[in-house]
Amino acid sequence: MTHPAKIGKYEIQGVLGRGGMGAVFKGFDQAISRAVAIKTIAKSSLDAGELEHLLARFRHEAQVVGRLAHPGIVQIYDYGEDEDLAYIVMELVNGKTLHEHLLQHANYDLREVGEIIGQVLDALGHAHAAGVVHRDVKPSNLMINRDGGIKISDFGIAHTEASELTQHGDVLGTPHYMAPEQFLGLPIGVATDLYAVGVIAYDLLTGSKPFVGSTATVMQQVLNQRPADPSSLNPALSPVLDQVLQQALAKKPEDRFQSAREFSGVFRRAIEASLGQTGSAPGASLADAAGLIQAGAAAQAADGAIADDGGAGGAISLDRSVRKARILMVDDEERILTALKSIFRLRYHVFATTDGNKALEFMKKYQMHVVISDQRMPIMTGVELLRQAREISPASVRILLTGYSDLASIVGSINDGQVYRFISKPWDNKELQQTVAEAVTIALELAEAKTTPVALPQKMDAGVLVIDNDQEVFRVARELIGGRCPVCYASCLDDAIAAMQSQEIAVVVADVEAGHEDTTAMLKLLKQENPQILSIVLTTASDSELVIRLINEAQVFRFLNKPVNVKLLKQHLEAALERYLAFREAPQLLRQHKVQSSGEVRDSSVGQKILSGIKSLRGRWFGAGKKS
Repeated sequence: MTHPAKIGKYEIQGVLGRGGMGAVFKGFDQAISRAVAIKTIAKSSLDAGELEHLLARFRHEAQVVGRLAHPGIVQIYDYGEDEDLAYIVMELVNGKTLHEHLLQHANYDLREVGEIIGQVLDALGHAHAAGVVHRDVKPSNLMINRDGGIKISDFGIAHTEASELTQHGDVLGTPHYMAPEQFLGLPIGVATDLYAVGVIAYDLLTGSKPFVGSTATVMQQVLNQRPADPSSLNPALSPVLDQVLQQALAKKPEDRFQSAREFSGVFRRAIEASLGQTGSAPGASLADAAGLIQAGAAAQAADGAIADDGGAGGAISLDRSVRKARILMVDDEERILTALKSIFRLRYHVFATTDGNKALEFMKKYQMHVVISDQRMPIMTGVELLRQAREISPASVRILLTGYSDLASIVGSINDGQVYRFISKPWDNKELQQTVAEAVTIALELAEAKTTPVALPQKMDAGVLVIDNDQEVFRVARELIGGRCPVCYASCLDDAIAAMQSQEIAVVVADVEAGHEDTTAMLKLLKQENPQILSIVLTTASDSELVIRLINEAQVFRFLNKPVNVKLLKQHLEAALERYLAFREAPQLLRQHKVQSSGEVRDSSVGQKILSGIKSLRGRWFGAGKKS
């Protein structure tokens, strides 16, 4: 069948699937060289009476998922409408649904089922914490990507705490996975999603859903019958799993688990009990089940007192068919490591050590997706550890954690370790989880990217812009690299914007004390709108808070103290130009330069002025210039 050549700004490369109201296309965003999935609704397929309601629900899906940032949830990039279509642009997952795997008679062992359910519950927990209930969790909405990671999709009938798109009495969902309250049209909540996960777990462990038959038959059984104990269908399962899944499938929402975290912790221990029954782990009996569930509830109340996935010395397989991202944490204080592990161990494989040298040795053996290091440690400073970590594993995303503001160390973390984010102690749990989730998503993409080193050519069209009150640094820069690329000068914000509009700029060298507020605002917004442009900041300031903000909000490539060391300036300029060319060759590397949003800056009068001047730069220049 034919398909449109373009939808909005996206080229259409094929059809991924079709349904009664529209299709899902494979698209390509030329501006940032990214493949995407585009879910569409054909307006002509809808009755006039239901058109507005269904389009409102479609827009609602984009808004709901667009605010969720988690590696286990398919990311939403864009939403649009034209005369014929409404469409959502989303992350393209290279893989198949769990439903497709099951149709091909895939079999999962106990550990793999534990991983699948654990990942699903972790992603749902994130959604629930944001006030979003999915309401249609089922295998066809669970994508398994090539590295075995699970991603939840299709929040099309999701409910939020503020949503009025569905009313009391609506019956929405897929019958085999619907909880009693859905059949009855009663209010739904977190426990409704957890019921559906219980059905999926039951099916994966036994090869059969808890209730089967026509919709009417399934509804009657869901409302009135207790499902068979899973162990009666699969003797390898412990009675502990019977108890856990019967609670997950309880008729009343209040009798089920009350959070994804609670369900996950208890389910994991129940899997371990079943493995013990087959000789793989210490066993557990039915008498242990009640205590296990109580322990899970207590763990939930204690915010995560559940066993770790592993440690630097732990026995954990790095080659399971269903993998989590791996995080390495380094801090000389055990209490800090314990606190960090309690936050992340349900979501990721967490490895922790107090010894920087051991951490580096471990990284040589196993790929770490994210490295989180404290700065002040007796054996090896965090800056030195992250510098060596960058050499060992360039694709790892590095985060520096510290409780004091040493400007030299902060600057060193950027110049030597290329830190993705700087997080101060004491940290905010929500902010920390968000930052690490972003870092994991980036790291997983970088792990799959195939890149080759880019040599700096003798001549290139993209140039350097120096923003300063005087021309001394400009003259030095022109002498150092003027024969290789254009070097421009601007003394103010207006001149800087004009220069970028008339000349492709790869690197901005800016004195943050020259028009301090305007210059720093421009660096932040420039990185949000045009992440391919790298910045080198010149300063005599001792304001560590300013530097931290520039790291987190502008992803400054290098810092240089004034008066400028000429040798260092030359090294930093050449490194920045090489990185710009690398971005051209592998645009996915730009993900590592994602920055925190500067809403306050964007909304200011200066911010609006800057945005109007720089929004078109990427489409105008990036990738269009010559490299030789």
